This record gives sequence, structure tokens and C-alpha cells, in this order.
Amino acid sequence: MNCYSTLNPALRVPISKAILDGLADDGSLYMPENIPRLPDEFLKNLSDIPFETIAFEITTAFLQNQIPREVLLSLINDAINFPAPVFELEENLGVLELFHGPTLAFKDFGARFMSRIMSYLNKEKPDLTILVATSGDTGGAVASGFFNVPGIRVIILYPKGGVSFLQEKQLTTLGRNITALEIDGTFDDCQTLVKKAFVDIECKDRLNLSSANSINLARLIPQTFYYFEGVKQIKTNKNIVCIVPSGNFGNLTAGVMAKRMGLNISRFIAATNINDVVPAYLTNSIYKPKPSISTVSNAMDVGNPSNFDRLMDLYGSTWNRIIKEITGYHFSDEKTLQTIEKCFKEHGYLLDPHTAVGYLAYLADQSRYGNIHYLLLATAHPSKFLETVEKQIGQKVNIPARLVNLKDLPKKSILLSNNYYSFKEYLFKTFF
Repeated sequence: MNCYSTLNPALRVPISKAILDGLADDGSLYMPENIPRLPDEFLKNLSDIPFETIAFEITTAFLQNQIPREVLLSLINDAINFPAPVFELEENLGVLELFHGPTLAFKDFGARFMSRIMSYLNKEKPDLTILVATSGDTGGAVASGFFNVPGIRVIILYPKGGVSFLQEKQLTTLGRNITALEIDGTFDDCQTLVKKAFVDIECKDRLNLSSANSINLARLIPQTFYYFEGVKQIKTNKNIVCIVPSGNFGNLTAGVMAKRMGLNISRFIAATNINDVVPAYLTNSIYKPKPSISTVSNAMDVGNPSNFDRLMDLYGSTWNRIIKEITGYHFSDEKTLQTIEKCFKEHGYLLDPHTAVGYLAYLADQSRYGNIHYLLLATAHPSKFLETVEKQIGQKVNIPARLVNLKDLPKKSILLSNNYYSFKEYLFKTFF
């Protein structure tokens, strides 16, 4: 399969090159030339198909013959070796728990898949430099997923003071082939530095750059897996609506791709915090990026979501088409914190701040529509936001051992300004 640039559809490259490059040469995102529809027999029998088989069939549909069948099976079984169960929280609401991986966040799916696929595709080439910006969970997932992967070094940019204590520990304590850069600025500044490096020919060529952010198509492919895994667990004849806590909108874009592949999803809800650029667009058809604002749901603190371009591409840049399938809601920190407490008191179920935003969207949407079963994507384990959730519910939260073990490890990071030329100078002095 070939991929094209969202800025210039005439620019086409094999999907393997799109994965290794991350961004197109013109600075835009890659999209597959078609979204493959899975066989009707596969879709009909989805409830009986194991998770790893779902992942294999989807990957094969995109990559086709780029990787031998037996190698691909082995890579997928190694990468996706944890479950994605649905917890039925209410009669018409299931929570798809995507936090059972090594770093307790949904981004484990993408990071582990990418690390193995990219290492294989790059095995006969010079070492690859993965450049990634994070507003929270991406950094930890990428650090874990790519740790000690042969032929790949990883440079993670994160905003100073913009991630939680345990999130920071996950991306700053590994060392070896993982370097953490603490940027004096916002996530948008981090993302801008990454994008500038990719369109800087000298930088891209000398460092052999690629990305593990959702700007890389290889992040979106594995994110389609769990939409299929989640929907297959719902036993209902009602319309299924997926609620997606959203920041850079890669997760939602993957859901739309899954729907195009034949998955039975009626509609999507984009749930954000006060960084409401996309919900505002869905309301008034005007897309107006703005500086991001810090919130308790920090992974969604994005003022100019990269994957908005992919969403526009999927819907032919037509507002009337996109609002038929996507509804947007945004909520304040105050409401988010109240909802964490409300859900815990009423159901004994603890939400992290991002999933709480999604739960708020469920509460707002259910009064408007009937005959629906909602599937809420739970993006992170609540213990990753320990101080926030414990303060709100008034009691201690159990921390999984893999997080407890990080608390006392020394932080290894380098503080840099958000100036691109200082960033570039650091890269060249350190890695070339």
C-alpha cells in the first residue's frame, strides 16, 4: 500500500517509508491511499476472534507483504501481550480499559507496536532517531516500548511542569537509548520543535529522524485494534457510540479508520477539557488554533491538534459530513474533579482525569439520544494522577508495583529552552 501527503496528495510513498519517515517531506501527515475494508466474514464473526488475530488481520491489510507473515505474527504477539477488557459501568455504558499495558496508558498499544515494526523495517539501515513530543502518557509509553530496541535511539520532549510526577518518572528514569528533554514551555512548543526538525533537511538527514507521536501513521494502525476488541465485547443491538478523550486526536482518527474498515460504530464523541479547539469547530465550523492551557487532564492540553488534518482528509474537509459522525464536548477542571468523586461514590469505580472528561461527555450526551450503548475509552490508570485523585476522593489509591518502583529512581533529563536553534545545536553536539 502507498501513502500520500495530506498537503499534496500527488506525493506518494510506500507505507514502509511513511512509517520510517514519520512526516512527509513537505511537513504534512501521511495517510494510506485507501482504508482497507475487512472481509464481511471476519466482521460477522468478530466476537469469536482473539485479540492478537484481530491485530494481525488489520496490520496485514495495511502493510500487505512488507513483513513476512510469521515475522509479523511474532512481532504482534510480543507487542500486544496485555488485554483490553470492557467494564460495564452502567446499563448503557461500557468502559474500555486501555491501561493494562506496561506504562498503564492506552499509548502502550501504539508504542510497543511501532518499536517492533520500525526496528524490523530499519534493520539494514543506519540507526534511527525517534523524536517525540509528549503532553503526558506518550513519553512514558514510547520510553518503555523502545527501551533497548536495537538500532533506535529516542529523544523525548516534554513541557517543564506539564506532566504528572509519575508520568515524568516513566520517561526520565530509563537512560541508555532514551533521552528526555525538559522544555521550558508548553506541549505546543514541544510539538513545534519536533515538526521544525522534520522539515529541516539538514537535521532530518544527519540524524535519520522519525517520530513516535500520533503524527506517525504507525501509531494509528495499532490504535484501531482496540476499537475492534472493545466493540466485540458489547452484546447489544443498540447503536454503539464511542467516547474518546481527545488531545492530539490520533485516538479519534484511529476510531474513524476502524469504522471505515467495517466496524459497527454509529458515532463518535470527542471529549476535551477547556482546550476546546475541535469541539468549537464542530459547533461553528471555524477551526482556530490557540495556545494550550494547563489542566488536570494534562495529556489533552493541546491547542493545535496535529491529527485534525487527518480528520479533515477523512471527511473531505467538509464540516457537514464530519458533524454527522462526531459530536464534541468540553469541560472544566472543576467539573472533571467533581465527576471523579461522583463516579467513585456512586459506582466504586475510579476514573483518571482524562477518562472523567469522557464520562462527563456521556452524561451530557445520553439525555439527547436514545437507543445507544456507549463505549468510553479509558486512557490511563488513575494512579498515574495520584495526588489529584486521592485529594478528590479523600482516600489512598493502590499504586501498581510497576509505578511504585519508579518513585525513588533518579530523574535523568536535560533542561532546554523552546528556541529551535538551541534545540538543533543540542542535537548535533550530542548525537552527531
